[in-house]
Amino acid sequence: MRNIKLVLEYDGTDFVGWQSQANGRSVQDEISRVLSQILQEEIKVTGAGRTDSGVHARGQVANFRTSASMKTTQLWHALDGLLPKDISVQSMSDADDKFHARFDATARRYLYSISHRPSALRRRFTWVVPFGLDPVLMKTAAERILGEKDFQSFCKASAQARHHRCSVTISRWRIEDDTMTYEVKANRFLHGMVRTLVGTMVDIGRGFTSLEQFDEIIAGRDRSLGGTAAPPQGLFLEEVTYGESTNTNPITESDDAVTD
Repeated sequence: MRNIKLVLEYDGTDFVGWQSQANGRSVQDEISRVLSQILQEEIKVTGAGRTDSGVHARGQVANFRTSASMKTTQLWHALDGLLPKDISVQSMSDADDKFHARFDATARRYLYSISHRPSALRRRFTWVVPFGLDPVLMKTAAERILGEKDFQSFCKASAQARHHRCSVTISRWRIEDDTMTYEVKANRFLHGMVRTLVGTMVDIGRGFTSLEQFDEIIAGRDRSLGGTAAPPQGLFLEEVTYGESTNTNPITESDDAVTD
């Protein structure tokens, strides 16, 4: 039985999310369906990040097992040719038998894009915030979440996780013309964490929340203290990292720690 690794790109606009659900079209179901059609056996892909409805990916990683002997190059071309246009395979390779896209990941990196003016071409991929934001305050707030902290104030109240501690190694805002991009990398993410962080930092940028209040929100460990979550269309799962890690809180099957 072969274990095959995929790197995927998708536009999440018309999906209910990565994970298979009864109420709509999922990325996982689309890829599993096409692979099953090509390989003539039941296939179910496992993703590194269970992205929410409307969230995109440039570097989603997945794996699946098959008894087929088809060359990966041939399978790649067949899969890309049959997948819907909002999913694209960036790479495909045979992986070690023990490789697991989700549980072997040591870090994930997300980007969130904000635009200050409406754009017909970017409307599916940015959050339009037409009012002024203070970039200095937002950059300072981003720096304050670096390191290992409890992020219970920034995850969905319904999220079920063994714990709420995450180790953040990158948290920064970049500004280019009329666009602000938030980049964050951590060993794990809680459900809704990135979007709630962005929404809260936008409140800081507007002057509605102070940096001192932001510290209190972090310390409070209460979702009702955090800001409104930013809309999904600005969020991208950019990269999944594998390899050695100093992570003291590894992902386990019970963790709801890879979604946003």
